[in-house]
Amino acid sequence: MQAAFSGHVPGLLGATAAYAVLVPVAETAEGLSLLYEVRSPALHHHSGEVCFPGGRMEPGETPEQCALRETWEELGIPPEDIRLLGRADFLHLRSEALMHPVLGQVAPAALERLRLNPAEVRQTFLVSLDWLAAHPPEVYRYPLLPVGAERFPYARVQAPPDYRWTPGQVEVPVYDGLPYPLWGLTARITRHVVQRATEGAE
Repeated sequence: MQAAFSGHVPGLLGATAAYAVLVPVAETAEGLSLLYEVRSPALHHHSGEVCFPGGRMEPGETPEQCALRETWEELGIPPEDIRLLGRADFLHLRSEALMHPVLGQVAPAALERLRLNPAEVRQTFLVSLDWLAAHPPEVYRYPLLPVGAERFPYARVQAPPDYRWTPGQVEVPVYDGLPYPLWGLTARITRHVVQRATEGAE
């Protein structure tokens, strides 16, 4: 038993995959800002949506390595132009995967020579942390309810057929007033980063 668990790095039980994104921080005339991508309309999933550069972690990769690799592939920013700042809280995705946001400060000169991968990225835009802090998102919530629970073997586990399953809930923040809609997973990461940055400044 000790051999099985000694040195084990805990992860999400039953996780099907792990992902990482870079939350690019840049110094601009408006102060510290976040750099966002608009996904290519040619993509099959989430086309045209706003996101951070990132993707699925390869075997043996750390979140930092994945975030830097994906940023190079999507935006053409080399790892040496990014100073890693740390990790934000990870997220549990409904697909039974983990998402690891990694913060990194991008060198100002790198912003001037972005090389967008047209297969993945339509364009980019910057939003200052001050603006995001002054315009918090409206947060919508929807429940996660069990479907198909009537097929569960209630008698075998000695549970009543009207067993009350605990419902879940998902928060969906929506930011208004930006060039493109900022909502969902990227908005959740944004809100967390802005809250942490604001708390740290106080």
